[in-house]
Amino acid sequence: MRQEITIHGKTEDIKITPYEHRARYHETDQGGSIHYTNYIKWMEDARMHLMEQLGLGYRQMEAMEMMSPVVSLSIEYRSEAKFDDTIVIDTKLLQYDGHNMEVAYRIYDKETGEDRAAARSKHCFVNKAGIPISLKRVYPELDTKFFEFN
Repeated sequence: MRQEITIHGKTEDIKITPYEHRARYHETDQGGSIHYTNYIKWMEDARMHLMEQLGLGYRQMEAMEMMSPVVSLSIEYRSEAKFDDTIVIDTKLLQYDGHNMEVAYRIYDKETGEDRAAARSKHCFVNKAGIPISLKRVYPELDTKFFEFN
């Protein structure tokens, strides 16, 4: 049985804001730099922030019994982030076809503007059982929202 969903806001009303994160001490390595694995966690937080702004937060996805797992991920590290830096992550929906989406990330220091990393992640859409789904077929109003935004 198909669930009805509500997509919040109109595409022209969407103004995507960047995600900000203050680097914590426990995220550092022995050399005092942020450990590289934390960038992946920050990217996930930034993607969640993006999806919420598009009107489809993770709670809503879970209520729809839908997930969007990572298919591939690439990161190019450019400079070190340190404890207590405020990191800004700009996200951009690069590609969407109803089955997959690709997100680009620019990760940089808020104070200096210096790039810390550039990254991309690709995701598919699956149902609760892990079976790939087409948003165009299952949730056409959501598919339309993604195409309008993209």
